[in-house]
Amino acid sequence: MSGTVWLLYRLIKGKSQDKLPTTVEYARSFFPIFVIVLLLRAFLVEPFRIPSGSMMPTLLVGDFILVNKFTYGLRLPVTKTKLVDLGEPERGDIVVFRWPVNPRLDYIKRVVGLPGDRVRYQNKTLFINGEPAPVEPIGQYRPEGSGMRALGSVEGRETLGDREHSVLVNPLAPDFNPSCGFLGYREVSVPEGHYLMVGDNRDDSNDGRCWGFVPEENLVGKAFFVWLSWDWQRTGFLGLSRIGSIAD
Repeated sequence: MSGTVWLLYRLIKGKSQDKLPTTVEYARSFFPIFVIVLLLRAFLVEPFRIPSGSMMPTLLVGDFILVNKFTYGLRLPVTKTKLVDLGEPERGDIVVFRWPVNPRLDYIKRVVGLPGDRVRYQNKTLFINGEPAPVEPIGQYRPEGSGMRALGSVEGRETLGDREHSVLVNPLAPDFNPSCGFLGYREVSVPEGHYLMVGDNRDDSNDGRCWGFVPEENLVGKAFFVWLSWDWQRTGFLGLSRIGSIAD
């Protein structure tokens, strides 16, 4: 916008030596900053806001996170063509991706299945390549603010490979919502070039168990940092203790 203001003024006035109006001067001054911000968002780091409780207790409603967009390679902003291949998702990564059902929407989930993995979910437990992912019980979860839907859920520490993270399960809920028929109780194999993404709030997450795999070209980046947490339904609104935390 600032560049447009400055350009229009120059087209109308030409290369006049007259002093630029204050508005045009500001527009010209801020134009390089806007360009740098756009480039950063397009290729390096982009902010996102967590809109739902599907990643509780790791990420809460109202968390503002930063996503590293070059972890899995540099892509062109519009065509999403990969320019440089810098790495691949690892099991346990928290990833923002374009939802395969509607690529205009961004989703955030955790990678539980890599290409070639065999995955099954049964009795509140992930089975990867025939082995159950260990979960250490922590106790009753105490939700707050917009996360009160998780009331009655139990928190645990799940281990995927050599990485641990918190998960929530509701002992009274079935393993699957009737609408989530993709995975069911059967074992599925993750195709090459695809990933299986699941929310940490296992009984309140619309994820790959419902609609399938995420193709590699839909990956946006890896979440790594909470820079703000604001929830109007939470006491005090601002979650000071969450600011600066690592999204893992």
